[in-house]
Amino acid sequence: MFSYRHAFHAGNHADVLKHTVLIATLRHLMQKEAGLTMVDTHAGAGLYRLDGDYTETGGEAKDGVVKLMGALRPAQGKAAPSAPALDDYLDLVESFNPSGSLRVYPGSPFVMHHLLRTESRDKLKLFELHPTDSRTLAANIAQLEAGRQVAVAREDGFEGLKPLLPPPPSSTGSRRALVLMDPSYELKSDYGKVIACMQEQLRRFPTGTYLVWYPVIPRPEAHDLPRRLKTLCNQAKRPWLHATLAIGQDPTHGPDDRPGLTASGMFVVNPPHTLKAALQAALPVLLDVLGRGRGKAQSLDTGGG
Repeated sequence: MFSYRHAFHAGNHADVLKHTVLIATLRHLMQKEAGLTMVDTHAGAGLYRLDGDYTETGGEAKDGVVKLMGALRPAQGKAAPSAPALDDYLDLVESFNPSGSLRVYPGSPFVMHHLLRTESRDKLKLFELHPTDSRTLAANIAQLEAGRQVAVAREDGFEGLKPLLPPPPSSTGSRRALVLMDPSYELKSDYGKVIACMQEQLRRFPTGTYLVWYPVIPRPEAHDLPRRLKTLCNQAKRPWLHATLAIGQDPTHGPDDRPGLTASGMFVVNPPHTLKAALQAALPVLLDVLGRGRGKAQSLDTGGG
């Protein structure tokens, strides 16, 4: 039996953005037969329950994946217009929910494992420092019987990443890697660690594909993060893509209610050339479906190279 963490944030609008970008990026990278090393620096527990206490007390999936699924794949009535990247994302989420109702949400480790190719000998390295999440993740991965293709370490992902890159050459001789950095940012120091890690990896393995998720919140470090990442990429002459989604304020909230997270961003270093077009189609749909009030917006820009 898999262990499912009850997580209030699982499947929220930030997860929808993060996993849509992750899947679209991996789909492109996996068009080449050569093996790919994938790394999640802050993997979490891997699988999350969307039913039960958390959902009943206002779990954020209701304004994220549940709302998106209801609009694009309604049980009755006409579906809203979709986009290929969102169809791919919802197909993957549905594969974890064969009964039809959304009860389980796959975190990034299970998204990446779902796309793992045995014939290409892809590798997946997962880091999680939190004791409970790390134990849950290790137990869940063990049940997949993925053997040596997947490894879990109870370790700080920023440190654990260092010896992994550059990755070993694939059977064709090429070195290919995708790294997802998505710390909680509960500690202000996480912002600086992301920058320091990216700076080092652009020096050690400049051709890797790096995905950085971050919250858009009123904190100087969060505001500065994408700007600092753009500067790093421009200095290293590497292309970048920056996407944000803000669903806006909940109109049912009063002035004294805590707003919660209403916006997030994904910054991609060395993005696939197909990613911009995929998100140009997907982001307006996400805004139409998930946007709910004052402050709703989406943005997409590219540069570097």
